[in-house]
Amino acid sequence: MESTEEKQIRITGTFNFPIDVLWDAWTSPDHVAKWWGPDGFTNTIHKMDLQKGGEWNLTMHGPDGTNYPNRSVFREIIPQKKIVFEHFNPHFFTTIVFRSEGNKTYIDWTMLFETAEMRETIIKANKADEGLKQNMERLEKYLSQLHA
Repeated sequence: MESTEEKQIRITGTFNFPIDVLWDAWTSPDHVAKWWGPDGFTNTIHKMDLQKGGEWNLTMHGPDGTNYPNRSVFREIIPQKKIVFEHFNPHFFTTIVFRSEGNKTYIDWTMLFETAEMRETIIKANKADEGLKQNMERLEKYLSQLHA
């Protein structure tokens, strides 16, 4: 039996911004489009219906010009606490937990795959572990520029 750890990619971090700033960066399509994805990627958000059962459709544009359509459905939204969405093709669940620490915000971001094998396939094919790290770094950089 596989453990949860074997089936997930997880990153945590603390941002030097209050929780309302982080929540806005995660829930406003205008903000998300500017920081989402690995280094060099840009985004077109077609729909981001931030409610349980709402769809999130975006196209990630790779640095080489390749387009990557993405479709997700939001499964749980607890304002300023938690976002859960189900991503399709490849299939996984993403959970982002927000915790206020005064003027800072702690984030725990997990991608959970159905099997450890699927996790490994996605890491090998898409470098998803490195991409998640770059995503956090891009969010930090974006917020630092926005609130300079």
